[in-house]
This record gives sequence, C-alpha cells and structure tokens, in this order.
Amino acid sequence: MANEMGDTEQDLLDYEEDDEQTNNAGDAANNVTAVEAKKGGYVSIHSSGFRDFLLKPELLRAIIDCGFEHPSEVQHECIPQAILGMDILCQAKSGMGKTAVFVLATLQQLDPVEGQVSVLVMCHTRELAFQISKEYERFSKYMSTIRVSVFFGGMNITNDEKVLRTSPPHIVVGTPGRILALVRGKKLNLKHIKHFILDECDKMLEQLDMRRDVQEIFKATPHEKQVMMFSATLSKDIRPVCKKFMQDVSIDSPLLPPPVCRLSGHQLYDRSADHLMLMSMT
Repeated sequence: MANEMGDTEQDLLDYEEDDEQTNNAGDAANNVTAVEAKKGGYVSIHSSGFRDFLLKPELLRAIIDCGFEHPSEVQHECIPQAILGMDILCQAKSGMGKTAVFVLATLQQLDPVEGQVSVLVMCHTRELAFQISKEYERFSKYMSTIRVSVFFGGMNITNDEKVLRTSPPHIVVGTPGRILALVRGKKLNLKHIKHFILDECDKMLEQLDMRRDVQEIFKATPHEKQVMMFSATLSKDIRPVCKKFMQDVSIDSPLLPPPVCRLSGHQLYDRSADHLMLMSMT
C-alpha cells in the first residue's frame, strides 16, 4: 500500500523480451481473426491460464471472449501480486500486456459503491487514456454495475462535470491536467480512491509541470491505497521518484512462484533467456 510521498523503497519488476514475440491485449482485440491464429495476442512460456489467478467469473468470461488463454510473462508475475493489493512498479516493453495487469487487478478488487470513485488511472496522452478506458469497458462487459469515464484536455470541461454529477463513475481514466482541474474545481472527489495507477509513468514524472500535477492529485487521495506504476522505460533518475509514491513490499503467498514469494528492499527481476534472474539493484 502507498504512503503519502514518503522516502520509501519499492521493488522493480523489469522484463525484457523481443517485440515481435509479444502483442498487447488491445492489439489482439483490434484484429479478431488474428486471435484464432495466436490466441491472447502474445507468446507465453507459461502453461498456466487466467483461471489460476482465481479471478471473478465475470472477468474470466470477458477474457475468454477476447480469445486469451495464457497470461504473458509480465501478467504471470504481476497479476498475483496486484490482486493482493500490493504496490507494483513494473518495467516492460510495449506489447507485453501491462495494461491488462492493472485493468484485471483493479476490476478483481473493485467493490463498487454508488457515487464513489475507487480507481484512478492517469497517463500522459488523451489517446492512451481513451485506449485504457476501452480496455476497462471490454473486461468489465459482464460487470454491469461498474461505470468507467475518461477525462482529458481538449474537450469542454463542462461535459466532464455533467458526467460526474449525473452518472458518477467508479473508475476514472484521464490526463493529469484535466484530472487536476476537476479536483481543484471540487467536481471530482478522490477521497475514496483505493487504486492509484500511472501508465507510462516516466513520461509524466520526467516533466516537472506534469509531475507537480500528479503529486497534487496524489495528495488528494487517501493515505491507504494501492499504487501501481508501469512503463516501457525507467531511467535511474526517475526510479527514485516513482518509489516516493510507494511503500516497501513484502509478500509471502502460495500464489506466487518461489523466487517471488518474498519481495523486500532493492530487487530487480530481469527477464533473461527462459528464466527470471534475481539481481541486486545499484
């Protein structure tokens, strides 16, 4: 769980794999015929299926509809931790299914309360925000009580305010500038946020203006919440910034493979050859 911008350390799950080996869930959905040829849209070294994560039946139905059978490497390692509510800092190349990690994990944990926003996802572009919102809609298709809204700049803010007033969402996806404007205008209440996610976090935290927006938004959320950050690239300079949003992780769960049963301190999980190698971070 996250702390209020404390100077804490956080594990980094770092995966590397050839781009041609993997395609993300969104790409697979855009080409239904390709799903039959390569179900799930990526190549996985795991024979385990999504059922092994003990997901809600509604989620499993949606996953089956998408044609996915086996989780990718990043999903195999991150989803068990994420659905337990642990903070996640994950680096993985594009096309490895990072989006599905936080979408499935938050939908699995979500217990919707009318009028309360429980999940906040932010990214640096309106295009990505729209794509993420569509992923939430796709995987929540059998969860009829859940509402998802996307807010970003370039659109009339009064439309966003009307949505929040007349049909308040449980999940909000957006860009930092628009989200902050809604918070400052007291139109978006973040006091019930349980999951705080940054996708392509480096793109937001490397820009000082956007980082300030993210920090102000973060401070408007409760102290106790899950924080998950994802990126294709994380420089050594930006990693400490990410970790300030998080608490140290300690996991001891039968759901996790032996090398990942306990995580604490500075650790790096690097995808190398056909196995995961535990390394020390400097």
